[in-house]
Amino acid sequence: MPLATVLREWGRIGCIGFGGPPAHIRLLRQLCVERRGWLDAREFEDAIAVCNLMPGPASTQLAIFCAWRLRGRAGALLGGAAFIVPGLIVILALSVLFVATSPPLWVLGAGAGAGAAVPAVAVQAGWSLLVPSWRNRHAAVRWLAFLAAGLAAAATIGEWLVLVLLGCGAVELLARRRAAGASGTGTEGSGPRSSYPGGSGDQGKLHALAAAPALVLAVGGGVLASVAWEAFKVGGLSFGGGFVIIPLMQTDAVSHYHWMTGAQFLNAVALGQITPGPVVQTVAVIGYAAAGLAGGLLASAVAFAPSFLLVLFGGPRFEQIRGNTSARAFLDGAGPAAIGAILGSAITLTRELTHPWQYAVLGGALILLLPLRRGVVLTLLAAAAIGVTIALAAGTVSP
Repeated sequence: MPLATVLREWGRIGCIGFGGPPAHIRLLRQLCVERRGWLDAREFEDAIAVCNLMPGPASTQLAIFCAWRLRGRAGALLGGAAFIVPGLIVILALSVLFVATSPPLWVLGAGAGAGAAVPAVAVQAGWSLLVPSWRNRHAAVRWLAFLAAGLAAAATIGEWLVLVLLGCGAVELLARRRAAGASGTGTEGSGPRSSYPGGSGDQGKLHALAAAPALVLAVGGGVLASVAWEAFKVGGLSFGGGFVIIPLMQTDAVSHYHWMTGAQFLNAVALGQITPGPVVQTVAVIGYAAAGLAGGLLASAVAFAPSFLLVLFGGPRFEQIRGNTSARAFLDGAGPAAIGAILGSAITLTRELTHPWQYAVLGGALILLLPLRRGVVLTLLAAAAIGVTIALAAGTVSP
């Protein structure tokens, strides 16, 4: 297959991929399985499962993997870039408006309206994962404990959330090993041998994560180093999607580094939702607020670097990774904690609302997203329109 085809098709998905991971997965399945037959359905579903086992944005890793299967490393690099860059261009352009020192009144209204709906999006994201995770639980008591730990950590100690996620995964892994030892069965099944050439399985994953911090160190000290470290935590240490890491980003960007206000952070999260491509692009807005265009580009590059490295090094062993019982046990602990963190992020985001009318918008957004099951993009745009109307009618966002 020509690389030009990869560039065109993955770029098309990057341009029209509104709606987050579910939309990206649907578009990739339509392209690679249903229309072109490049991958069979089983391999595609296996790839989704493995991407969910790894840290970072799963739909981005899936896009990179599909391109890698078709054209190797060159295809992975080109396809991944084509998938990411359109949304990055749009979100950086919008950042100029929404993170400006003195934005126009309509921009303030749109940001305040969309920002008011963001906590509802977090609730919807957590709820959509909650029921399937409960049905697949291994031990109900531990599942509830992990969920509570993630929620409490997100709402109170956002900067340490990653350690809580890793700790929950480790606790579940140890519990499974103890149970397996008591019953005399093993826990280190490596699954089926890969049919892909080359690679080094889990060792490749370790090499990938070990190599990614080099991008952080390469930028030197100062603000850019802080931006790079923040982006690496988002792209390399998060399980369960972009909303899991929001409490950490919020604590660092607003309270620790003071790169942006709470209202601007809500705008950043909203922009990550309404633009095409990966939701993790939110970190580019934070980078822009910290260090301008260079900070936005650096944040995006570092945040997505682990996804490329994980696929380039681990792609040949995706089948084995999926069958690895230790990896699945770890995710069974980190997964409920990640869901709790998503729900907990709604608490921290709600604290940033400053205008009384925003709570009414939040209530309306919850109704749209949960009982009425409307889309995230539609909900955010409707909330932004309400904010613009209030701002223009009253001459202020605080009537």
